[in-house]
Amino acid sequence: MSGRVAGKVAFVTGAARGQGRSHAVRLAAEGADIIAVDLCRDIATVGYPLATPEDLAETARQVEQLDRRIVAREADTRDPVALRAVLAEGVAELGHLDVVVANAGIAPMSGRPPLQAWSDVVDVNLIGSINTIQAALPHLGAGASIIATVSFAAMMSTESAPNPGGDPGGTGYMWAKRTLAGYVHELGRAAVPRNIRVNAVHPTNCNTDMLHSRPMYRAFRPDLENPTREEAEEIFPTMQGFAVPYVEPGDISAMVVFLASDESRYVTGMQMRVDAGAYLKLYDWHV
Repeated sequence: MSGRVAGKVAFVTGAARGQGRSHAVRLAAEGADIIAVDLCRDIATVGYPLATPEDLAETARQVEQLDRRIVAREADTRDPVALRAVLAEGVAELGHLDVVVANAGIAPMSGRPPLQAWSDVVDVNLIGSINTIQAALPHLGAGASIIATVSFAAMMSTESAPNPGGDPGGTGYMWAKRTLAGYVHELGRAAVPRNIRVNAVHPTNCNTDMLHSRPMYRAFRPDLENPTREEAEEIFPTMQGFAVPYVEPGDISAMVVFLASDESRYVTGMQMRVDAGAYLKLYDWHV
């Protein structure tokens, strides 16, 4: 068996499609076995369809095509009991756990009822990620790697919202991601004596169903009542320093594989931006 993460077992949430599937398949291509979970049902405040059981089955098929093993289960990251059960099953079958990719997330922009949208995005993007990591911690030993999918939105201030309280689902997304970035930093400090690495990955716009959705189009084009994809994509490139509308899931997976591998054995507590220069474009550097 060869590959940059050969012999490792990785736990990936939100694995049924998008970035999660890309991470699971890329890790498998580099030699890892996979424990994969996804909610596989919709959330009422999210204005686009979430992944399905068929999507999760397709992820499992792609991993198995690479001659790697996978335990794929439907589970809600908001439910720590369910996560612990899946991990117990996966570790019993695959033998150990080395890598955690807390990736599951939603974007309930303009979600209704508004405060329920706030609660849902905090529960999934922040609490769900913490549940994922903390369910995995008892299974991790020296040399393990924890990776949280955060977002470039974590670097944006909710104070800049022109209409405070106008879109709790949208501002809740930013707040949850920023708070998750802080959790990664503090967990990294706590895990240093145990030789467990903890890092965050911050994608910019990424070519997934979350980005290509009506609520996201409206967030980018508030000047239009029902913007089309083409109208939204007129704005997408303004976010990045490079002249691209978005990055691909595989671009994020490349960073995930690096952080999962022994190549990053001395990398911890980092906020790794895969943002096509967005931070450099929008923010001044301060020593």
